[in-house]
Amino acid sequence: MRLLVGRIGRAHGILGEATIEVRTDDPDARFAIGEKLQSDAHGVLTITSGRVHNGILLLGFAGFSDRNQIEKLRNTLLYAEVDIDEEREDSDDYHVLQLIGCQAFLESGELYGEVTDVVNLPGQDLLAIKTAEAEALIPFVRQLVPLVDIKNKRLVVIPPDMSGVIA
Repeated sequence: MRLLVGRIGRAHGILGEATIEVRTDDPDARFAIGEKLQSDAHGVLTITSGRVHNGILLLGFAGFSDRNQIEKLRNTLLYAEVDIDEEREDSDDYHVLQLIGCQAFLESGELYGEVTDVVNLPGQDLLAIKTAEAEALIPFVRQLVPLVDIKNKRLVVIPPDMSGVIA
């Protein structure tokens, strides 16, 4: 599956490096030297150099050796071919696309709703679940989502008790 992994920003220096806005949780693998990334406007871009400078990822690409050439890539979106079903080191690691469309059930077995989105926040992710009444946001933590069965597009949720919350 083709996934967005970054966006090329402005040129850095005179040797053909560009700043990269990272949009992946695995930048070491996606932006390794030799990796081939796809772009709509410029075709396949092969990474020839990579380093972090002041917290910003800088990449060089084959065929782009100076600042003027790199500036032509500005705002280019970078995509990688990713097998979202491959085994991961962490069994609790999921792609957003694997979770969207999953049916969410309560512990009783009653259908609660369908996952429509995953909201990425600094502290934790939230599952957006469309229920019969409204949209519910449930923190994606084991205590509230004890079972995730990607193969069967099913998960079990324990919605937080919001009866005491004043809106």
